[in-house]
Amino acid sequence: MPHVLIGGKIHQAGLDLLRAAPGVTFDMADDLAAPAILPLLETTDAILIRTQTLPGSLLDKARNLKILSRHGVGYDNVDVQALNRRHIPLCVVGDANSASVAEHTLMLMLSLAKRVIDYDRETRAGNWRYRDSQSAMDLASKTLLLLGFGRIGRAVAQRAAPFGLRIEVHDPFTSPAAIREAGAVPAADLHEALARADILSVHIPLAGGKAPVGAAELALMKPSAIVINTARGGVIDEAALAAALDAGQLAGAALDVFEVEPLPPSHPLLRNANVILTPHAAGLTKECAMRMSTMAVRNILDFFAGQLDPAVVVNRADATASVTP
Repeated sequence: MPHVLIGGKIHQAGLDLLRAAPGVTFDMADDLAAPAILPLLETTDAILIRTQTLPGSLLDKARNLKILSRHGVGYDNVDVQALNRRHIPLCVVGDANSASVAEHTLMLMLSLAKRVIDYDRETRAGNWRYRDSQSAMDLASKTLLLLGFGRIGRAVAQRAAPFGLRIEVHDPFTSPAAIREAGAVPAADLHEALARADILSVHIPLAGGKAPVGAAELALMKPSAIVINTARGGVIDEAALAAALDAGQLAGAALDVFEVEPLPPSHPLLRNANVILTPHAAGLTKECAMRMSTMAVRNILDFFAGQLDPAVVVNRADATASVTP
């Protein structure tokens, strides 16, 4: 009889699915590292985790662990190597949050381009003449550069195309033919593409080490360009981004994810009026929360039923013994 340990709060739909599963029990905990949770951790068969960090030292204490299911698509908060050593599959929720994150990305893009926050502020202050500032820009005929073309990157491209944007894609893991088939233009040289871009939107995982978009990359962009990150904190060097904005090297930025969350009060991006910030909420609509919770639970139930889809297992090459093809 499998027992599931849930780290963090999930939508009721996921809990209902667990309760309806014959022979399955579960516990919930806000902090899986809390001493009081150790007995549960040592005996659980499956872990469903949201954003809490799970280092190898903690995973090693879960001696009966057979599967780990992420309530999302990123997994930089999990020590994958610790799972690989024990051939434990790490699952993600596939396409469950793609539409929500893509819509959030377009919302940030439009808000920056049309200077929504500026217009709102000045209108409330009685500065009706701000309408003549001509600070907004059209998206039509501008170049949108997507860094990464996975599920979310493709969803952004699909939604951005009707605005008349020229969409370029830099993704060494996606064939140029697949990019063209999606209606976008392959950009093999990132530096050349950055110089052409009016909008940069990043959609790649955090792989550790140096940020893929740092001071050198930002310096290549137009002073009128805007930058958007709804992927992972750390993909863009936030200190370099703040410096570029302060120096007028970029026109604006919008971030939903950060290197440190919650965002510390001293963060330099907080003081810049050309920045829009949201609290890692792109995938937290009501509908998306329901989809992610049910998918994260379904992955666990499918595993114990011998029906787990290998496509949702991020470490399937190292967890072959535990995944049914």
